[in-house]
Amino acid sequence: MKCVVCKGPNIVTREVEEEVRVKNDVILVPVEVMICEQCGERYYDRATMKKLEEINKSIRENKRELEEIGHVLKVSA
Repeated sequence: MKCVVCKGPNIVTREVEEEVRVKNDVILVPVEVMICEQCGERYYDRATMKKLEEINKSIRENKRELEEIGHVLKVSA
């Protein structure tokens, strides 16, 4: 398989942390995806997309326990 963006030949499977945003919160979800080693383009299969959608829904419905790992801060104007 070649990358559709850069035509690079090196597509590998890796575990990454995908971001799911809910209001002002960012939730990191570990998923396994195919990634182009040349440009970083990610390829998601249907099972991974379904997993992300289900996790997003369960977070919005407060049905999933989350672990706090840090804080996001913003400079006030």
